[in-house]
Amino acid sequence: MPDKAQRILDAAARLIVRNGLQCSMAAIAEEAGVATGSLYNYFRSKEDLVLGVYNKVSAEMAAALSLTDMPGLAEDARVRLYIERYMQFIWEDTERARLFDYLDNNPLISMEDAKSVFGPLVQDGIDMLVAAQAVGVVRSGTPTLIMSFVRGSIRNALKRLRQTGKALSAADRQLVAHMCWDAIQA
Repeated sequence: MPDKAQRILDAAARLIVRNGLQCSMAAIAEEAGVATGSLYNYFRSKEDLVLGVYNKVSAEMAAALSLTDMPGLAEDARVRLYIERYMQFIWEDTERARLFDYLDNNPLISMEDAKSVFGPLVQDGIDMLVAAQAVGVVRSGTPTLIMSFVRGSIRNALKRLRQTGKALSAADRQLVAHMCWDAIQA
């Protein structure tokens, strides 16, 4: 992606976190340090720009959560590592976590577009749980619901911790990971 397009996406993400989706294209251009007309060279509309932000967050999340480099990992260890990596992804960048939370709750793009962007990432998590259920290490139940529970629990727990101004200690990290695992293990 060209540097200018990346600057535009980064600026849009910052403004969405600060001001919500009502931020104007002119404000995004100003934040990115480009002419307003330049935005339209990369993004046809505000919806297209927001879709670009969704794609950027999805790509970052997919890279952070990928376990393809560990093909021999036992299914329970795979789920536990996924929980740890998801927690790290949500904790390491406060602005990105707020952006993800905001976009998840106030989408400007259609549900179909959101499913298209996050679908492969969601499917990877579901496939991981199905494999873990098949060997009896994760409780039976709808994998989509179980994965939503885990990710939502992590996001909300860390959001509350951030509100206290405290750091994520090793003990807190372990507590959240154990609570997630305890809730879904067979």
